[in-house]
Amino acid sequence: MKIIDQLLKFVQKNNTVTVDAIAAQLSISRQYVHILVKKMIDDGKLKKIGTAPHVFYSVNIVEKELANNNIPYDKEVFLHTHFLIVDALGNKLQGLKAMHYWCSNQQLPLQKTIDEFIETRKKYLAFFNNEYLIDGLQKLQSTKGIGNLGVDELYYLDFYAIERYGKTHLGCLMHYAKQGQNKKLMQLIVDEIKNRVQNMIAQHDIDAVLFVPPTIKRKVQIMHFFQKQLNLPLPIITVKKISNEIVIPQKALSKLFERIANAKNTFFVPSQKKYNKVLIIDDAMGSGATINEIALKVKAQKIAKHITGLVVTGSYKGFEVISEI
Repeated sequence: MKIIDQLLKFVQKNNTVTVDAIAAQLSISRQYVHILVKKMIDDGKLKKIGTAPHVFYSVNIVEKELANNNIPYDKEVFLHTHFLIVDALGNKLQGLKAMHYWCSNQQLPLQKTIDEFIETRKKYLAFFNNEYLIDGLQKLQSTKGIGNLGVDELYYLDFYAIERYGKTHLGCLMHYAKQGQNKKLMQLIVDEIKNRVQNMIAQHDIDAVLFVPPTIKRKVQIMHFFQKQLNLPLPIITVKKISNEIVIPQKALSKLFERIANAKNTFFVPSQKKYNKVLIIDDAMGSGATINEIALKVKAQKIAKHITGLVVTGSYKGFEVISEI
């Protein structure tokens, strides 16, 4: 029996195994085990569970099941681009694997659900313009109680979530990147959005940028990470977040008037150099209060004549509290 067949049989018998257990069972070196399991993962026979130093391997039943489903290639590509979830063990699943996991949990037929997801997602993709941006200004304008508008334009790179299927690809990355302060996930977001942000800056003749400061203390701040990794070749406008003795983050406020009051009284924009067109970047937008109030303060200081807002993910509805991020 070949060494790979022996290894596979051992894993099947024991469900989950470690490199040390495989090495001891087959009387081979740990280095050789790593070579074998990597090949078997690449071939779809095994899957890796956990991260170093606590790593286990088990049989990849999903790959075998998916191989027998005959999903058309164009649908696989669409899923890979648009469907991403994190499973109960914290593994990032994308595309067909993610859909298989989702259908298994929901007890739904795979192929029928794939077709329904593609139809639903395409409905939301119809909101994208020629620059592959979603115009969110009308939703902000129609939000009752928002008051004067500080932004002249407002765009999303994607919706945060869609009906039935929940978080979008970017929405899922954003949620777990912020929740877990995960730099790897933050970098995945930057890799996906960088070209689109740069293209937008060029198309709209932006000559300065403002990154919305965080409202919650975290060891790793996603907006600071975005500012550093996007590395935009533009002047950065300064805005300061003022904290009282008790810090009230925006996401903790469920009423629009509370969010407006919070943003109006806790952000300070000092006088600085004047620009023509300024871009304000934020990670997510539910009510729009933060980005709009900052824009009003920037204009009050006559720092910008025209302000464009850009958020990575925005609410499909006019006013929605995205409290989880």
